[in-house]
Amino acid sequence: MIEDIKRRALHRTKIIEGQLRGIEKMIEHDEYCVDIITLSLAVQKSLGSLNKLLVENHLRTHVAEQYEAGGETRDAAVAELLRIYELTNNRS
Repeated sequence: MIEDIKRRALHRTKIIEGQLRGIEKMIEHDEYCVDIITLSLAVQKSLGSLNKLLVENHLRTHVAEQYEAGGETRDAAVAELLRIYELTNNRS
């Protein structure tokens, strides 16, 4: 992994971990549902930011190498990215 992206991704996971612990405590203390939902939505946004970092790293490293190799390796890279795209667009 690219060192800067790795550092930022790990930082993002720590934030997500704290947010999830916050949700757990809010549920345990029967806090207002809308407040819990608001924090849950923040977690989803944080996960999106983490995914963006991971995709950036993948494009800058693995996909670049796969494209340089050409042929079936290049086709595999395209198939992977299409699979990620489909997963992203099938979320509900």
